[in-house]
Amino acid sequence: MAVFNAMETIVMNLFDEFQKNYEMKCDCTTCKEDVFALVLNKIPPRYTSSEKGQLFVKGLYINPQLQSDVMRELMEAANIVEHHQHHREESQS
Repeated sequence: MAVFNAMETIVMNLFDEFQKNYEMKCDCTTCKEDVFALVLNKIPPRYTSSEKGQLFVKGLYINPQLQSDVMRELMEAANIVEHHQHHREESQS
């Protein structure tokens, strides 16, 4: 049985929206993955084992307050990553 944290998809989708309004100093893969990891560690996971369950969880996040919470966490994580980058200079985009 495969188990999936539906929040991963939600955070990635909201990250695309986030980037329209906030330009990170570095947009390399390492920095983006660090932002995702920080956010996913701060918000409650929503595990599901079916596509139906995944759609249910995504439906919960249509709620503007919950979207706002994830966007706030994205902002905080982006600020942390920008001030504490841990990749080499040559790996930046």
